[in-house]
Amino acid sequence: MSLPSAPFVPVDRLTPLLREQGYAVLAPPALAELARCALVDFDVLKPGWDRLPADTYLRDGGRYRRRRHSCFVIEDGRLRQAAHRAHWQPVEYNALHGGMQRWFEPVEPATVAQPAWSALLLSLAGVCSALKGAQTWYVEAHQFRIDTTDGIGRPTPEGAHRDGVDFVAVVLVDRVDVKGGETRVFEADGPSGQRFTLDQSWSLLMLDDERVIHESTPIQPVAEAGHRDTLVLTFRRAGFQGD
Repeated sequence: MSLPSAPFVPVDRLTPLLREQGYAVLAPPALAELARCALVDFDVLKPGWDRLPADTYLRDGGRYRRRRHSCFVIEDGRLRQAAHRAHWQPVEYNALHGGMQRWFEPVEPATVAQPAWSALLLSLAGVCSALKGAQTWYVEAHQFRIDTTDGIGRPTPEGAHRDGVDFVAVVLVDRVDVKGGETRVFEADGPSGQRFTLDQSWSLLMLDDERVIHESTPIQPVAEAGHRDTLVLTFRRAGFQGD
């Protein structure tokens, strides 16, 4: 049974839909329009996902996740990288890995130096400020590769969850020889939800983390092995989690 297509909207509907329903999805050309760059500029970032170290913190014993993590501060329209720090979440938001100081290798300088990187982060921070007022945004950037070397990969082993921030942006970077990976978004305090699959590189799912919960279903290979690459960006007003 095929799932509905991703509910793509034009750029000018992104902020209104986030306000109305707590989430919105942009197709790749719309994300490029939002960031004021070309799709080929995003593609320059892709090689960074081929050099991700293994995530050694998986409590389910899996070997399917590779990642990097760095932190940034956006203030007065300027982006600066913060000192490297552990990723930390309370158990209330991540029952599987919450309460742990997880130290991942930082995003490579060559990736951060690309103009498309700063354009993406700054444009999404602008959306956040349009909804919450001008703020200093504390941004955590996570590069993920979920692979199917062992037969199955779990993008969200913690299940449906919130992240304990203001906004979450999930950008699909690549999807190679896999099936599954269905995106599910639900009201945090209600019955409504939506299911779809992101299958186009540089499509965006943006979430109001206070209003919705989200998850992605496991992936399986359709060839010898496959993988699903994402960039997850979280935006928080009150400082980084764990401060």
